[in-house]
Amino acid sequence: MSTWRSLGRRFGWLWASYAVSAYGSGLSFGALPLIAVLVLQASPAQVSVLAALGPAVGALIALPLGPWVEFHRKRRVMIAMDLARFAVLLTVPVAYALGRLSFGQLLVVSAVLATAKIAFNAASGALLKALVRPDDLLGANARFESTTWSSIALGPPLGGAAVGLFGPVVTVVADALSYLLSAVGLAAIRGHEEPPRRAGAGRVRAGELLDGWRHLLAHPGLRALYLNQLLVAGLIMATEPLLAVLLLGELGFAPWQYGLAFAVPCVGGLIGSRLARRVVARHGQHRIIRAVGTLRAIWLIGLAFVQSGVVGLATVITVEFAIIISMSLFNPVLATYRLEQTPKDRIVRTLSAWSIGSSATIAALSALGGLLAQATSPRTAITVAGLVILVSPLLLPRREDADQPAPERSARVSTIA
Repeated sequence: MSTWRSLGRRFGWLWASYAVSAYGSGLSFGALPLIAVLVLQASPAQVSVLAALGPAVGALIALPLGPWVEFHRKRRVMIAMDLARFAVLLTVPVAYALGRLSFGQLLVVSAVLATAKIAFNAASGALLKALVRPDDLLGANARFESTTWSSIALGPPLGGAAVGLFGPVVTVVADALSYLLSAVGLAAIRGHEEPPRRAGAGRVRAGELLDGWRHLLAHPGLRALYLNQLLVAGLIMATEPLLAVLLLGELGFAPWQYGLAFAVPCVGGLIGSRLARRVVARHGQHRIIRAVGTLRAIWLIGLAFVQSGVVGLATVITVEFAIIISMSLFNPVLATYRLEQTPKDRIVRTLSAWSIGSSATIAALSALGGLLAQATSPRTAITVAGLVILVSPLLLPRREDADQPAPERSARVSTIA
């Protein structure tokens, strides 16, 4: 059976919608900080605030959205989030053209984008589980993973060229249009989606805000993977700005070399995602989670030894390639396991809790990494992150026998006929 066999027309539209918005986001990667610097002459402190505050506020706003999204039709929610992102992004070129663009507006745009992203991704997980058969979940998640890495590899270089040719807001317009096209693709899925049923009053209860975390922390396998993922993703993301300072500042890398150091390794994302279904079929889900979850933690320390010149550039590319191929193999297996172990009537709250926790951890570890780098040096902070991440495999689930697919409550699940 081919890894990339057809999963049906409706999944095809879902994948196409994801792809067009992913490539739009890839083109506009870093667009808001770039506009803040080039147009508003923002200070480094303001750029840092833009990078951290918008997503943090978005995560806070997304907290009550989880239960609300859980009990509404998922496709409608996803279309609404796409249209919201389309509308808020369009305010940037309009304000720029009128000479009214402000730093406060960029903060609001960043917060809305972060909120919509969390709600959209949580709803899409629930929709995916309804659209494909259980044994196709891994193949579907692998396709999303492959699309993510290809958009990261191709989008930023093309976006940078577009900004150089047409100005700082052109990629924002492209990103906005990509969300509009994504909404059109989601509308084309069609099929009747039954409204989710819930017991009790129609409004969200306070206790439901924490249901996602309750499920994650009560399930032995998910709890272990959640804590592991928080640590690994947080430390890897915290080193990115530190590495930028090290390469572009201390080691004197040219901007094109810096871009090359992160674009080339994304090829590993295509390789890892395509291998996921094959290696799980051969070795089993639990063994791959343990083995690849361990492998992805051992490479980060290599960035502490980067030097200037061609050898240094090759070192960064090699280390990033190893990290990305491990992550792209691990991520779809993790996403599939998470869906398998979560009841349909709790998917959105669980995925929202996962995303909110991840965003908060990345922000906290990035702040700590910045403080450590300021007190010592970027290389020292990267070294500390590389050493701490080596303990993360201890958090991986050790037992397989307790992992059983989550029981579904037929009276409360949403289905697509």
